[in-house]
Amino acid sequence: MQAGIGEVGGHLIDGCWECGAGEVFASEPATGAPRRFASATAAEVEAAARAAEDAFGAYSVTTAQQRARFLDRIAAEMQAREGDIIAIASAESGLPEARMNAELARTTGQMRLFSQHILQRGWLDIRHDPALPSRTPPRPDLRLIQRPVGPVAVFSASNFPLAFSVAGGDTASALAAGCPVIVKAHQAHPATSEIVAQAIDAARRAEGLPAGVFAMLQSATRATGTALVTHPLITAVGFTGSTAGGRALFDLCAARPVPIPFYGELGSVNPLFVLRGAGLRRGRDIARGWVASLTQGAGQFCTKPGLAILPAGEIAERFLSDAAEALAQVPLQCMLSETIAQGFRTSIDRLRQKADVQAVHGTDTVDGRDMGPILLRVKAQDFLEDADMSEEAFGPGGLAITVANPDEAAALARSLPGQLTATIHGDPEDHPEARNLMPILERKAGRLVWNGFPTGVEVADAMVHGGPYPASTNFGATSVGTLSIRRWLRPVCYQDMPVEMLATVPR
Repeated sequence: MQAGIGEVGGHLIDGCWECGAGEVFASEPATGAPRRFASATAAEVEAAARAAEDAFGAYSVTTAQQRARFLDRIAAEMQAREGDIIAIASAESGLPEARMNAELARTTGQMRLFSQHILQRGWLDIRHDPALPSRTPPRPDLRLIQRPVGPVAVFSASNFPLAFSVAGGDTASALAAGCPVIVKAHQAHPATSEIVAQAIDAARRAEGLPAGVFAMLQSATRATGTALVTHPLITAVGFTGSTAGGRALFDLCAARPVPIPFYGELGSVNPLFVLRGAGLRRGRDIARGWVASLTQGAGQFCTKPGLAILPAGEIAERFLSDAAEALAQVPLQCMLSETIAQGFRTSIDRLRQKADVQAVHGTDTVDGRDMGPILLRVKAQDFLEDADMSEEAFGPGGLAITVANPDEAAALARSLPGQLTATIHGDPEDHPEARNLMPILERKAGRLVWNGFPTGVEVADAMVHGGPYPASTNFGATSVGTLSIRRWLRPVCYQDMPVEMLATVPR
């Protein structure tokens, strides 16, 4: 029997698998039999945090080469378990194996990208001002270097069982920075979390790193998350999830006696603007592309373009007809959990009950986890008068908004809260209108897309996955790409420090 797998699944704490003493919950796999897991108690959170703090001293002074080998080893250990990981993740999430294969490749590729990145000195932003003893007043010797902040808590996402989960971007970037990590696994895929944690622990052991460098806690209760973010040894938090859940944790972090940064990626409707020239010439292709993006993964991507803003009249009517035709070809899709499916039904029902909202495709949501696509429409004037319409409906649903003129489109853009992405479809004749929209959208979103679709977040140096609140709780950070490592570092200045003392600071 593999470590961590027992009658009741538990936690990885200080290098040991614990059966768990907390409240037991059952997994809800899309296929196969459920398993039982124990929610971590406050005492188990304490043990994990203490082990992480004990490990920090040694791990924080490992070299970039040592951490790079660790990240590469994690990728290798995950690939060695590829068949089991794919089978378990697909059964729990209901996502097809092809999707899980791609997600596993993204997850291991991200580990290897960070491995290569930290071997370069640029990410440390090292700065040196040599001493000027003859200057009046004299200037001391000053050296700046980024140093890891301490133990980091990571909350797994529901919609990416691998890429934003136990070995996802938050974990990979924090380990790359030199911070121990405690992951709160998502209750929607606890068995997937367990086998991935086994891979990380095997890599840690193989590289001879302290046991507290990585821990994984199972939980289906809010109490575990509360205990984790309020623990005095936790120095920063990474979160991907709902606006309500993320805001509650953010407030807890801010209310601590010593507040800590909370890097939360929350809600986003990701508006897509179709300008007149593009709508006239390419409306059918854009509509079909939008439908594909809208329904990918049953609409459970945080970058799903949930709003389409269209010029009223012939362009909008043809676009919506083409979109409805494409949506009719989209089959029912299994959603990630009963809870998420019910949340989507609630969001769509709330929109449908508004007098000014009309159905374009799909009249009823269905019971269970299988869900068909829904398309609704509304006029911009009515949308602008009801802020509730700008809230995310997490699932295969979209809202088309018709605008009377470019000024109304700009007013709509100004009304939106912070977003992960904003998209413009335009032809050369649309450039004047696009130039008016761009300054507005730059203040609203972390990534601007031209003549494309925002689903699919490339893991790369230049990627930004974040934005103004509520897209994220820190508009100066990203949770994807190599810049994400900087979240877990703080600048330290060494003044007139002897060279032999600086030898203790990895550079």
